[in-house]
Amino acid sequence: MSVHDGLPLPQRRRAVVAIALGMTLAVLDGAVANVALPTIARDVQASNAASIWVVNAYQLVITMSLLPLAAVGDAFGHRRVYRAGLVVFTAMSLACALSDSLVSLTVSRIFQGFGAAALMSVNTALVRFTYPRAVLGRGIGINAMVVATSSAIGPSVAAAILSVAPWPWLFAVNIPIGIAALIAARALPQTNRTSQRFDVRSAALNALTFGLLIVGIDGVGHGENWAMVGLELIGAVMAGTALVLRQLNRQSPLLPLDLLRIPIFALSIGTSICSFMAQMMAYVSLPFYLENTLGRSQVETGLLMTPWPLTLAVVAPFAGRLADRFSAGLLGSTGLILLAGGLAALALLPAHPATADIVWRLIMCGLGFGLFQTPNNRAIITSAPHERSGGAGGMLSTARLLGQTTGAALVAVMFSFFPLHGNTTAMAVGACFAAGAALVSGFRLMDFDKPAAE
Repeated sequence: MSVHDGLPLPQRRRAVVAIALGMTLAVLDGAVANVALPTIARDVQASNAASIWVVNAYQLVITMSLLPLAAVGDAFGHRRVYRAGLVVFTAMSLACALSDSLVSLTVSRIFQGFGAAALMSVNTALVRFTYPRAVLGRGIGINAMVVATSSAIGPSVAAAILSVAPWPWLFAVNIPIGIAALIAARALPQTNRTSQRFDVRSAALNALTFGLLIVGIDGVGHGENWAMVGLELIGAVMAGTALVLRQLNRQSPLLPLDLLRIPIFALSIGTSICSFMAQMMAYVSLPFYLENTLGRSQVETGLLMTPWPLTLAVVAPFAGRLADRFSAGLLGSTGLILLAGGLAALALLPAHPATADIVWRLIMCGLGFGLFQTPNNRAIITSAPHERSGGAGGMLSTARLLGQTTGAALVAVMFSFFPLHGNTTAMAVGACFAAGAALVSGFRLMDFDKPAAE
């Protein structure tokens, strides 16, 4: 069986375990660090504002390095990049656990972010080569379920560890999981390498573009000095322009502009950005709404936030099976209409809602997002040629991070402009983005809603 047809079953199961363990590490680690920030700040004697860099440095490095590492995967092999990412991530987890200052912890988190980016950049490409095309949607659905479950249980896992052990154990628990993933990674598919040399200058321009863009967007949301924000965004535009001009005549560009010429790929990326903006606007504003407006406790808020990702984890595998049979345009539009309806219903909650009133709305959002995400991811990865699977996967992850970052910044803007109704306004705007994403997804129902690479 060729690698294009997936792996035979015994090897496929081991490869799926390796992929699932790697993504669990990368996603879970981002979630648990958020919960531990107050404890870490107190223990290393740092201010709350300074301690946020433990999270921000990790996320920023991932965003800046996703596309370059995806290009490395296309050039040198996806399995090789994935295994290197596991080694770096596991080693830096040990470094984080042994850190005794904010500086050493932040530096360790920066390098840990490179390891996580390596895992994320080739994850979707490895899924594509692991599963036969006939059941690829099912495989992507399982992958989405792993990500959603890891995100949902992250705060609970962090709270459980912190209740019996100090914060370094949040990172130390990654070590045995990382070792197990490395052993299982021997089963990952070998993929063809391209003859293209890695473009260091494009990688640097890419890092500058996305780094300055994310910092600038975040600055807008947090009310930073407008002059500094303006310089950051201008720098991002200049670096981005130089990057685009450099990519135009390249056969396999680091920034895959050539893939954006494929209609279904471009529409699916646009759908992804809008939908993740909507998701993050709800994720960020809901805790403030539940605690500050409705007076729910932290524990109640955590439990009330769970139905969305839990429903997503349940729906994703079923959506994957549907994606192998039905159009991404149809499934995506249906799911995003449900998401828009759920967000609109949340924005219109009565002044004193019952718990059931909140829960069914969140289940509706999770159902809609789950129905959209897997078919959309399948459309992105299958519309690209096999030799560009790494670039397509990198764009998929970059679209998600860009949408989430922009959505979070927009919530802060809503809080500034609408101090009394910022939460509900953010959810209403999120519903508009979801509706817009449904419209973009609907364009895929045209004749070109067929994968370009069979």
